[in-house]
Amino acid sequence: MRSRLKRWARAIRRDVVALWLAARDPRVPWHAKAVAGLVAAYALSPIDLIPDFIPVLGYLDDLILVPLGILLAIRLIPDELMREFRAEAARRERPASRLGIALVILGWIGAAAALAWLFWPRQAA
Repeated sequence: MRSRLKRWARAIRRDVVALWLAARDPRVPWHAKAVAGLVAAYALSPIDLIPDFIPVLGYLDDLILVPLGILLAIRLIPDELMREFRAEAARRERPASRLGIALVILGWIGAAAALAWLFWPRQAA
């Protein structure tokens, strides 16, 4: 069981790098590039949308959202290209995603601004 989990984790890591490569390849359709880029940026970002210290919810994005995003992106990329990206990803180091960090930070700032706008006391006219 433990070795199966390790193989699964390695495959996810490899697929994230493969999606990062796919997002930059001109042969990949634009919609697949967009999904692959977003999933790879989020998965490679050291900042989570839902921080891990939040009980239960903190790990849901890692256990559910990331694998589902990977599956969706893989389905959108032609099989022969995905095989090529996986082979290249197996030879590469895991890249860092500054874009992913920026998107998550912008998301949190947007959420904070929306909450402030919603709950900020207003003067009665």
